[in-house]
Amino acid sequence: MTRSKALRGVLATLVIAALLPVGSAAVSSAAPRPGPGAVPEAASQQGAVPQAPLPSNVSAAPGGPAGAQADKPYMGWSSYSMQVYAGNGGTWINEKQITAQSDAMHAKLQPYGYNRINIDAAWNDGIDGYGRPTPSAKNYPSGFQTLIDHIHGNGQKIGIYAIPGIGQQVIDANLPVYGAPECKTGDLPVRPLVKADYWGIGYKIDFSKPCGQKYIDSIADLFASWGIDLVKFDSVTPGSGVSNLTLDARDDVKAWSTALAKHKIWLELSWALDINYADYWKQYANGWRIDWDVECYCEGVALTAWPNISRLFPKLADWWRHAGPGGWNDLDSLNVGNGQMDGMTKDERRTAATLWAVSAAPMYTGNDMTRLDQYGLDLLTNREVIAVNQAGRPAHPVSTTSNRQVWYSLNADSSYTVALFNLGQTDANMTATFADLGLTGSAKVRDLWAKKDLGTFNGSFTANDVPIHGARLFKVTPQSNSTIKVNDDDLRVSYDGDWKRNGNYEVPATSEPLNVTISDSAGASAPGAANVGTRTLEINNDNAQIVYTGSWSRSTGRGLGDYQDDVQYSEQNGDSFSYSFVGNGVDYVTETHNSQGEVDIYIDGQLKQTVNTYQADGRGAQQVVYSISDLPNGAHTIRGVKKSGQFMLVDKLNVRQESLLNPDKATFNKAQPADVSIEISRDPGELAAIAGLVKGTDYTVTGRTVTIKKEYLAKQPVGTVALDFRFRGDYRDDVHATTANGASASFTFTGSSVNWSTALAPDQGEADVYLDGKVIRRVNLHGDARVTARQVFTATGLRNAQHTLKIVKVSGDALRHDTFGYTIK
Repeated sequence: MTRSKALRGVLATLVIAALLPVGSAAVSSAAPRPGPGAVPEAASQQGAVPQAPLPSNVSAAPGGPAGAQADKPYMGWSSYSMQVYAGNGGTWINEKQITAQSDAMHAKLQPYGYNRINIDAAWNDGIDGYGRPTPSAKNYPSGFQTLIDHIHGNGQKIGIYAIPGIGQQVIDANLPVYGAPECKTGDLPVRPLVKADYWGIGYKIDFSKPCGQKYIDSIADLFASWGIDLVKFDSVTPGSGVSNLTLDARDDVKAWSTALAKHKIWLELSWALDINYADYWKQYANGWRIDWDVECYCEGVALTAWPNISRLFPKLADWWRHAGPGGWNDLDSLNVGNGQMDGMTKDERRTAATLWAVSAAPMYTGNDMTRLDQYGLDLLTNREVIAVNQAGRPAHPVSTTSNRQVWYSLNADSSYTVALFNLGQTDANMTATFADLGLTGSAKVRDLWAKKDLGTFNGSFTANDVPIHGARLFKVTPQSNSTIKVNDDDLRVSYDGDWKRNGNYEVPATSEPLNVTISDSAGASAPGAANVGTRTLEINNDNAQIVYTGSWSRSTGRGLGDYQDDVQYSEQNGDSFSYSFVGNGVDYVTETHNSQGEVDIYIDGQLKQTVNTYQADGRGAQQVVYSISDLPNGAHTIRGVKKSGQFMLVDKLNVRQESLLNPDKATFNKAQPADVSIEISRDPGELAAIAGLVKGTDYTVTGRTVTIKKEYLAKQPVGTVALDFRFRGDYRDDVHATTANGASASFTFTGSSVNWSTALAPDQGEADVYLDGKVIRRVNLHGDARVTARQVFTATGLRNAQHTLKIVKVSGDALRHDTFGYTIK
């Protein structure tokens, strides 16, 4: 969230770990991390380095520099939340305090897996004769090495903090680089100088010259000689409030990853990393912060606040599939250990702990570990919940179209982790439907927080009275003869070769109404109008499928020209709305006024534009402030995040869809009854149903012609009747696709049967199916029309053991993969 000037002043004493000369205080009045919406001066600087291409030669192994230790998310503690809370952040991390935290972890949390002590900004205060950072003698009078040795002696690992670039005084000192005397620090920066970080503390290093890498190597080698186990690398761009590449720290990330890899030191990136570059972060780092700081910057009052937790849900709905062994989505500190400090209710604290666990996020607390209360200890030390986190299976939502959300993941043993999150404003009974998880059959359900078996359920189970901002967490274990459907984006599916998710290869499920005007009078009915190919849906701000995150209210009867005379509004920066739709375009329509400001617009998780809803004079009603019309026709999500101004308003959204009905309007006159016929643009087999009508009785399908029977229409009341045509889509509206012959998708399971379902399409050819390493069949995936969810391979009667199914592209322009399915014996 954007900090007030007062809060910024509170944090002005925090020391950013810039690489500055001995005796120079690395203090910046810009030290506090900005909230969503702040823009640094560096973002508009002249001479910014142009966008660098993604690397073709990768020196660091995929998954970042830490190696096998990053196969699971780490568990531990970070100092930053307490540095903010205490108000003396630059000195709070002294040796006495860090020693106390290490000892408290050893006694209370380490038996449960917590073993990392991460010291944030202000651990250093100068440099050595080679331009490398030196620890603060003031904070560590006994020597930083003594503190490191104490932490290691407790069986823990230690992390420290750095940022991109090189400081001005290091440049001016023109020092030799350790181990590379031919290199001087004065020759390291890009010329002319270019800012390297959000705060403008350091300058960009020229990594096109070997000396740039050698300098970072020298620092990493020094850290390794001390015994450092993790580096938190802050102010990484694109991200950290800047996504336009005027600040670009990707070269720094690659250089640090390369330098740390030989020492197996964990590299954690911060903050609010740009999802557009997720593959890059995954290549070079072991973790990446996906959002802004969790701290509320409430000195002496609270560590965090509920809005800083609730805003993570839509982010994770985009980011979840990017996490896995080697690299993890970082949600920041889990501050749930002390109710008198956390800033949340007990239910909210448990919801946060549940979210961190099911997201397989690094599980590190920011509390003062010497002051954990019993409830906080219970949250942090529940072994069954910790096991969910350490399984490394990031959960994802069944849907984000409401504030009562079911999140789930399929585990390696065929059990499911299921979390119910009530983000709404009232208590609620919440149901998990097994079919939504991909499960058909019965399952045992265990409550992980209560550590209690609830019994066996068939088809679904319901948790009663989930409190406001509360959560429930379950393990769902399918029983014998249950079948499991595994989507193409599940982490249990592995891909070899060049694959992409969607990329306009997908066909989403959708519906479209045929509006029939019913009359009862003499005179001919007017014919239906020919369809123009695109239709526009107006979605009012109170639509139940718009998800509002934060503190939103609805204002009605304003009489100011609002669509349907109402708006939704928020006064809190960082609050957001999101709406998922099927179509090829969308408009954000709102009011413009001098009380309003900027809004960040994201499409499918990518920042597209910052729009300004400020209007100096007067008021603009129903203004289209953002519009996009060139999206691939498919499933998309628009999200708007309040950035500035007193208010942010939502009036309506206009969604443009490719029409599937021709015409999409018709008339029926009871005085002269006649069947109504229309053409559908998709394969007739893709028409799942017309809601409420019986096929063969109320309507028929011949080729692409659908005929609504006059007998059905004659029973309808005079007026307009909307007949909802429902079309199938790919499972969960997505596929993985490849154009490369030899590319493969494989899946390992334990069961007695297996099947493969995918699309048929004109651009597809043949694929070979392997079972346990042997070619079983070559299947033809070509079709005259694009159709969805066709079962193209089945094997039954398998020995109830572990098997691997593998699909290999043989021919055709493309191969799509949708789902694997298997039966538990």
